Amino acid sequence: MINKNLISWRLQPNMKRPLQHILEVVLGVSMLGLDYKTPHSLSFKVLSNTESTGKMTSLTPKDKDTVRSFWAKVSGKAEDIGMDALARMLIVYPQTKTYFSHWKDLSPGSAPVKKHGITVMNGVGFAVEKIDDLKAGLLSLSELHAFTLRVDPANFKILSHNILVVLATMFPKEFTPQVHVSMDKFLAALALALAEKYR
Repeated sequence: MINKNLISWRLQPNMKRPLQHILEVVLGVSMLGLDYKTPHSLSFKVLSNTESTGKMTSLTPKDKDTVRSFWAKVSGKAEDIGMDALARMLIVYPQTKTYFSHWKDLSPGSAPVKKHGITVMNGVGFAVEKIDDLKAGLLSLSELHAFTLRVDPANFKILSHNILVVLATMFPKEFTPQVHVSMDKFLAALALALAEKYR
């Protein structure tokens, strides 16, 4: 078991995010079988010599093919992926519960969590279909979240991260390093496209 509360590295700016994701996914995989309510206080601080530009690497044709191929393999389990990712988000990032305060039950496996998990993964599936132009393809979803639901766009990144962790834990053989890179880029692009109407 890891007892440290802080792990620090000095990295080149382009390595900051990939290494953090690798560690979070590996730790997520190592925690399989733990109860959702088990406390985990491990945090990461990644140091770099300069600030990251915040620019997202664009999806290459190979990335798009990888995402489509991986989605074809895992989409049959979309309901489970969505439910687990949403449940993890609500527990690991409790501030996100604010948007679901009208639900009677926020526990993992509850009807509202399951239903919204399906909605989220239907959106991911739709984004896979629109992968060649996510901004235009997801414009109505961006408007819905910006103007009607008024969701803080930072939460798109949080949920994307939880989806990535669940994909890695549910499909360890299929979740190769190449799939990891492509799905991470895709989910980041999806979060960015959903935040388009916030600008």
